[in-house]
Amino acid sequence: MQTQAYETRLLTRRDELNKRLQSIERDLEQPMNADIEERSVEREDDEVLESLGQSGLQELKAIEAALARIKNGTYGICVECGEPISPERLEVVPTAALCHSCAAAKA
Repeated sequence: MQTQAYETRLLTRRDELNKRLQSIERDLEQPMNADIEERSVEREDDEVLESLGQSGLQELKAIEAALARIKNGTYGICVECGEPISPERLEVVPTAALCHSCAAAKA
């Protein structure tokens, strides 16, 4: 399997996520507004940012795992059953560790 294109996509996405997470972190570190009403809105915004940050961290973890599979030569092979993961699935979900059948069974 040619993995170079997937690796490039994964590295690009990892860089994008790292930039976004750094931006979220900077926003969350900003001091709260002294105005009580404004502070309430800021807290709601912070909750949204924290949620985005958590999803970004989960995606980063999946990207790192996929990059490790590329490095050790197991990318594109289901970690459950050992069967190949379809190229169509990898195109849509380049971090996929499970083939379609195993992923459906876990759902």
